[in-house]
Amino acid sequence: MRLGPQQRIVFPWEGRGGGLRRFVRLGRFKPFLLVAAVLGVLVAIGASERRAAGIRETRATLLGVRRSVDSYVADHDGGCPPTLAAVGDVGRDGVPRDAWGRPLRLVCPGRFEGAPFELMSDGPDGEPGGLDRIE
Repeated sequence: MRLGPQQRIVFPWEGRGGGLRRFVRLGRFKPFLLVAAVLGVLVAIGASERRAAGIRETRATLLGVRRSVDSYVADHDGGCPPTLAAVGDVGRDGVPRDAWGRPLRLVCPGRFEGAPFELMSDGPDGEPGGLDRIE
């Protein structure tokens, strides 16, 4: 039997395809790659959800502290509290903290006209006044 110029005998271990086809058919390594890919996706989703949960927790803390500061301002004829510890709604060491363990910031007077104070968290990165701050 004669083989033409385009025909060739291929043994089972040689495979027919080139780079991508050979990569996709990695045989016994494919399950390990699949498990690694799934774990990578789960880690990325977990990190994103942990950050979002921290933001939700910090917003809830800010809401409670804001109510306490509003009460303080009303009781003291519009005067701003000297520190958040003077408000009364305090954490373990006397200062309310965000979800990342950093103290909340109180700025008197607020940046906006008519706002007696501004209450904020530095956010996940901890940079004062950063782009991910929570107000």
